[in-house]
Amino acid sequence: MGRVSSDSKNTDESSGRKKSDGPNSPDPRDVVDGRDFADILMGSGRMDPESSLPLPGEDHTVKSPAEASRDSIFLEDDPAMQEPDDQSAVLQSDENTGPGDELRDRAEVIGTSARWAAGWSLRFLVIAAALWVLGFALSGLWSGILPVILAIIVCTVLWPVVRLLRKGHLPNALAVLLTIILFFAVIGGIIAAIMPSVSKQIPQLVDSGAKGVEQIQEWVAGPPLNLQSDQIDNMIDQATNWVQDQTDQITQTAITGVSAVTSAAITLFVMLVLIFFFLKDGEKFLPMVRRITGRRVGWHLTEVLTRCWNTLGGFIRTQAIVSFIDAFFIGLGLWILDVPLWPALAIITFFGGFIPIVGAFTAGALAVLIALVANGFTTALIVLGIVLLVQQLEGNVLQPVLQSKAMKMHAVIVLLSVTVGGGLFGIIGAFLAVPVAAMITEVFRYIGDLTDLATGEKHSADITFATSAGKQTGAQREQAAQRWQDWKKSLTSDESGEPKPFSRFLAPLLPDDKDDKDGKDDKPSDDSASKPS
Repeated sequence: MGRVSSDSKNTDESSGRKKSDGPNSPDPRDVVDGRDFADILMGSGRMDPESSLPLPGEDHTVKSPAEASRDSIFLEDDPAMQEPDDQSAVLQSDENTGPGDELRDRAEVIGTSARWAAGWSLRFLVIAAALWVLGFALSGLWSGILPVILAIIVCTVLWPVVRLLRKGHLPNALAVLLTIILFFAVIGGIIAAIMPSVSKQIPQLVDSGAKGVEQIQEWVAGPPLNLQSDQIDNMIDQATNWVQDQTDQITQTAITGVSAVTSAAITLFVMLVLIFFFLKDGEKFLPMVRRITGRRVGWHLTEVLTRCWNTLGGFIRTQAIVSFIDAFFIGLGLWILDVPLWPALAIITFFGGFIPIVGAFTAGALAVLIALVANGFTTALIVLGIVLLVQQLEGNVLQPVLQSKAMKMHAVIVLLSVTVGGGLFGIIGAFLAVPVAAMITEVFRYIGDLTDLATGEKHSADITFATSAGKQTGAQREQAAQRWQDWKKSLTSDESGEPKPFSRFLAPLLPDDKDDKDGKDDKPSDDSASKPS
């Protein structure tokens, strides 16, 4: 415990004003006759550590040899009770505690932490409840929300083509119509190109599958399994009976499939209509939002929606490049190895690439399975090596270089998004999970930028805004933060920087931003100035 000299207790003789208490000293309003609230409840006096221990350098009462010998028995093994050898420990203790510091009660510390934890727990519960209500509402409106989301994703792909045709002085509606026709013509041409080979090779694949089953039977009959033919036939009969038992479920699935096809056709039609109007009148959407919500909210929405649009477009275009590279090299390897259905497998690999991690794995496993059934174990191993090599190229070269710039999302967030989206909404959910997660991340990133401006941790020049409205909003937020700092300083200090008499009562309400070292008016606190060097 550091020494407290008489000239530094509560009054600074050089300045004639009362010094500020230490950071851990209790509020004077909580002290009654030298005792705090906990002391009154416990019926005990207030402990003063400064007066309970002898301080180095003080004049002590001369003790008799017997008393000194008795005290030394209890103190010689206690380093905390011994007097330091030099004054460096005293200075270090003074530097750590500071004049006027007192020990805080444990109940006060624990109570403050408990209140903080309870407050944030309540906030998280409210957020979780709001998310649950939002998810429940979205599940009920999913049939109407899905065409909108799909239309927006397709628009991010077609918008560069529409903009290019507009530069060629084509009318707006004609440019959009030609773009949509070209898009579906490309998709229809790809399907028409692969259908003959698929219809021709499927019977061959079925025959190869039957031969593969016979090879598996021969393999399990040999070492190390050494299964008897009766056991193999019994296993086949059990599988056949299981399929027959599932006839009702298969029929129900077929009926559900018919309804799913009908729903898919309706969704496709609505999506086409939305694509046309989004591409034709999409530029009028943000001004309409600003007129409805007002200037202040409209500027925020303009910046956020523009950021989400840029992020979504970057993800789709980047993922298309990555998926095309995967499909090209895997399809080339399958063609060289003469694996059946290689064009269809290449296309499945391309579209599977839009479901990060899971889609590429599923497409690669399907290619290995078909190679195993049609060409044998050796070809399947080679296909597995090609798939793994392409996946390593994607994961170590393409994804870090391209996707990290487009989304700025960690792989763990991507994997969790795909898992949650697929579990809730199936294949469509897995496909839409990463774009939705990227847009949500962009919203939180914008909120973080505004928070940095409000706290003074960043300036508007340090943030890249997507729109002029965002730049104006950032400048206004920075100016508001500066006005708040100036107003706070005017309440607690005068023009010369000296604290006002009532500043100590405003300090808990207006805490200083000690982490902000960018301002030219930042000055060291009184406590740091009074500490020994």
